[in-house]
Amino acid sequence: MAHTPIGKIVKSNSHVDYVCQVYVFGEVPQPPDPADYGFGAFVAAELEPDGAGSPRLIGLIYNTLLMNPEFGSLGPRLSPRAEVEVFSPDYLAETATLLGIIGIGWVDGDGGCHQGVPTLAATVNCPVRLLDDDEIARFHADGSGQPQLRYASLLLAQNNALIAPLLLSVIDRLGALFPASRSRLAVMRNNVAWKSIVQPAG
Repeated sequence: MAHTPIGKIVKSNSHVDYVCQVYVFGEVPQPPDPADYGFGAFVAAELEPDGAGSPRLIGLIYNTLLMNPEFGSLGPRLSPRAEVEVFSPDYLAETATLLGIIGIGWVDGDGGCHQGVPTLAATVNCPVRLLDDDEIARFHADGSGQPQLRYASLLLAQNNALIAPLLLSVIDRLGALFPASRSRLAVMRNNVAWKSIVQPAG
């Protein structure tokens, strides 16, 4: 499966919280479809090469923001939009789709997978791509082939109402990739679902 480019890192809110701007026409030959960067999608940010190889920051898409500078500009235009596009293209306000990405681990230059707070940080304009199923399974498999979620505590520590649904979507995805571990994952899923209901009420 070919790697699907999503966008590029444009800023960070913390060491693990990044903002990715989705590619549009003109930046890449084929911009991604909305389905490619849906909630809970696993992505990789390509970091600067080190001595061993090219490390990658592994993250999850947890939020989407639509930027439209023209919103609220309801006054009359001096020129039709079609004419502005021809004579003053720089005047046009550009819209953008921004993705919130939380880092959950990294892959080192030798291909070793590590879960938890990444030791390395992404840089501005570093490319972000979608992970395929094989990469997701390899990132989560322990030595015995069972799925591990060492970054669950990192997610749950975030003060964000979207984290519980995010973790549930991750568990469902892993259930499809590790069918032999579905019963074990189901216990974790029920626990997360219960806490997401009880904690807001308490």
